[in-house]
Amino acid sequence: MSTRALLVVDVQPTFCEGGELGVDGGHRVAEDVAAFAGAHRDRYGLVVTTQDWHIDPGEHFSDAPDFVDSWPVHGVAGSPNARLHPALADLAADVAVLKGQYDHGYSGFDGADAEGRRLVDVLREAGVDAVDVVGLAESHCVKHTALDAARLGFAARVLTDLTAPVSPELGEQARHEMAAAGVELAESGEAR
Repeated sequence: MSTRALLVVDVQPTFCEGGELGVDGGHRVAEDVAAFAGAHRDRYGLVVTTQDWHIDPGEHFSDAPDFVDSWPVHGVAGSPNARLHPALADLAADVAVLKGQYDHGYSGFDGADAEGRRLVDVLREAGVDAVDVVGLAESHCVKHTALDAARLGFAARVLTDLTAPVSPELGEQARHEMAAAGVELAESGEAR
């Protein structure tokens, strides 16, 4: 029997409307992820959150960002906007992974938990072989997390209605890249 984890990627105010890198629909995604996780917690052997937690990410931050490789300051470690979105207050995640302290940290697999365990090790220690990826933003950190999961041998699925891209065009491109890499794309209502 498969053990599936829910990876809740970067559902932080910094990526929601009004945040430093807010995406349209970010607050809705936060509320929908919280409702989905609350209703379907029994489907998952493990629930993991990831957060951008930038201390000194180098050229990832820029005063003149190109929005490809460099970005405005966001997800600053310890800041209110770097904390989990208030909608996730009752999520009761099993593991919290912080990423991007000293690099871009696009993928949840770039980060580690409070004990210093990398995400891949956390999942393998729990016997996880499949992951559902949700969160923000679909075109960036969700995509990179899902691609890494597939590359590392996990059956990876993105629940497309529980994420939002930076732009529709980048979302379409991300879905194409993920599908080409073997990541399943499904709506949460279809997920079993």
